Amino acid sequence: MIISLDGWAAGERTFRFHADTEFFQAFDNKEILEAGIDVEIKAVKEGTRKVKADLHLSGTLTVLCDRCLEPLEIQVDTRPEEEFEAPSTESDWDFSQAVYDYACLSVPIHKVHPEGGCNPDTVKFLSHDGQKDEEAAPSSPFSALKGLFESK
Repeated sequence: MIISLDGWAAGERTFRFHADTEFFQAFDNKEILEAGIDVEIKAVKEGTRKVKADLHLSGTLTVLCDRCLEPLEIQVDTRPEEEFEAPSTESDWDFSQAVYDYACLSVPIHKVHPEGGCNPDTVKFLSHDGQKDEEAAPSSPFSALKGLFESK
């Protein structure tokens, strides 16, 4: 996702890229299973070297659900508030790190399917299936002490 800063006149230009699964694997990211992110960079060149850009990411990232460990597709649609300014000494401007960072920031901390979307077989093992908490709870070595201080 490199933009050449040489060879274009002052004004606005739009650059489009696609960040796929291989893009995230290049960053050694094992949490993102699949990716399809469209990247749009609107760059404005003022004079001969001053360039500013805005970034827009849209698409999907697939990660594992924290609850059922099944693939979970997350919608990404982000426009960082940060305005990027090109290094004045470089002839190329690499947006790879910024795209990677903002895409990863789009993934919520708690990644779960919407209600009812998790694998029902897995959810069955996570719930007590209507059993009383005492029956579902594993036996505790301290259960023999229950009621020790109750008066008779």
